[in-house]
Amino acid sequence: MSGSVYGGDEVGAVCFDIGSHTVRAGFAGEDAPKANIPTHMLTGDDNTKYHIGTNALSYPREKAEVVMPLKDGMIENWEQCEAMLDYVYTKCLSVDSAEHPVMMSEVAWNRPAIRHKTCEMMFEKYNVPAFFLCKNAVLAAFASGRSTALVLDTGSVQTTAIPVHDGYVLQHGIVKSPLAGNFLAAQMREHLKEQKIEVVPTYKIASKEQVKEGESPKWVAKKNLPAVSSSYHNYMVDCVIEDLMQHVLQVHDRPASDEDLNMIPANIFEFPNGYNAMFGAERFKIPEPLFDPIGTNLRILGGDMLAMQHVVSSSISMCDVDVRPSLWSNIILAGGTTLMSGFSERLTTECTAKTTSSMKVKVVTGGNTSDRIFSAWVGASILASLGNFQELWISKQEYEEEGKLVVDRKCP
Repeated sequence: MSGSVYGGDEVGAVCFDIGSHTVRAGFAGEDAPKANIPTHMLTGDDNTKYHIGTNALSYPREKAEVVMPLKDGMIENWEQCEAMLDYVYTKCLSVDSAEHPVMMSEVAWNRPAIRHKTCEMMFEKYNVPAFFLCKNAVLAAFASGRSTALVLDTGSVQTTAIPVHDGYVLQHGIVKSPLAGNFLAAQMREHLKEQKIEVVPTYKIASKEQVKEGESPKWVAKKNLPAVSSSYHNYMVDCVIEDLMQHVLQVHDRPASDEDLNMIPANIFEFPNGYNAMFGAERFKIPEPLFDPIGTNLRILGGDMLAMQHVVSSSISMCDVDVRPSLWSNIILAGGTTLMSGFSERLTTECTAKTTSSMKVKVVTGGNTSDRIFSAWVGASILASLGNFQELWISKQEYEEEGKLVVDRKCP
């Protein structure tokens, strides 16, 4: 396939990065996605089957359930996935899918049947002129200018260490841990429960008054609210807790005693109902299990609770000896949970302690926040806009000749 078919500014490829927390979409060659919307959506009625987007989610609807199309990072509900793509094409990008090639990210452990169906969906339903499916870890490495790296992706559902060598994922070296954003949210909920702090979501609040720290909140509830589902209420509470964590949580540069932590100034956070609470040592204690999970509440999690440094070292140790130095010196951080202040510094300290003195450990954090949150999308944007990539697309002609199995040959 010639580069002239898809190259240039006239027909830019559309890049999709569908994560468990948000969906990123935009045009190849741009620095950041045009759309960054929640992966969760609200069920609707016969007229509007799904309500999608931040504004739609913030509006309470009677008995509407919060659902999402992914499970373990893979597409599970195809109807919901198509509803999301329809929304992105029409409301966010305002383009005809038949006019733009599509580059889409996928998790490194994606199943063949899902890959085949994704390829089939893009060509049959969306009539795209060309398609490519690429591992998100490869794209994250590419975004930082590397073809060999260890990508540590700590998102909402899980942490994964994925070794990439010469642009290919080393499948035998993938290591997962449930210690990630949802785990921290569960720890935070436990703390708020112990402190008897009630989290009132924004949809319930009509107005509030300013109060001093520790004083009872003074707020007025909205009247005539619909009877919302428990999934909707819990989702809106989770949004408040996520905001709280972004504001107060911090990783200490080393394991610290209560005495050391109590010396650090506390942070104040105002809840949606106006209540102000101080967060002191718990700011560091809640994320500490990411690096030292011993004693963690086992009821919250399933699976092997490997600390961040153990996820990294286990993954690298499963790779060929000759590759290991390149992986240790190119640890790339991805995912929103890694944005906590002190995360990269602590990971560097812990990883250095697990290697020999002759081994160079380098944690790559990217230039700014968006580099880490959007790393897979940025990699897709760069890759799809390269002139020498144009011959790698799966063309519509190739799909019609070989069928959906062509994705196995063209997108390893």
